[in-house]
Amino acid sequence: MIGSLRGLLTFKQAPGILIECNGIGYDVETPMSTFLEMPPVGEDVFVYIHMAVRDDAHLLFGFATLDERHLFRTLLKVSGVGAKMGLGILSAMTVPNFGRCVQLEDTASLVRIPGVGKKTAERLIIEMRDKIDQSPLRLVPTDGVKIASDSRSEATDALVSLGYKPAEVNRLLAGIDIKEKSAEDIIRLALRQVAQ
Repeated sequence: MIGSLRGLLTFKQAPGILIECNGIGYDVETPMSTFLEMPPVGEDVFVYIHMAVRDDAHLLFGFATLDERHLFRTLLKVSGVGAKMGLGILSAMTVPNFGRCVQLEDTASLVRIPGVGKKTAERLIIEMRDKIDQSPLRLVPTDGVKIASDSRSEATDALVSLGYKPAEVNRLLAGIDIKEKSAEDIIRLALRQVAQ
């Protein structure tokens, strides 16, 4: 099995790249998160590889980090999720943000990913919950590191750091109209709900 490739980037056109290693060119599909980190054509590149062997092809999928590759491999074990959807998920959100969606049972964010319907989002949450608790994916920064810029994410992080459980935070925020509200306003409204 091929675990990683280091070589010359000879071609790139989203979502694929071509890496030449010792005279052999490898076609590699990547999520957009990895593709956007690629250097210009003609420079050296390194990617972690997931190799899929099928009856009709040997496919290589490349990732900038081990965490991305680990999440991709874990997603492939979820029924109904293939390589295309796995790449789509990694293109739409970071590994920590996906972990947060699963922990908070945030199907609304997952449904926004092309190809992910409501039932698939629910299945992802159910099947990934235990896997994320046992993997590096659960290492979502909670020490004040800003992961996402939207107010809901900031409010969620703050409420979790106050000691509320993620599922509890999700229920609190579901009962609040958070459109065009700052993180501070969302936190105040959530805490008022708790006090009632």
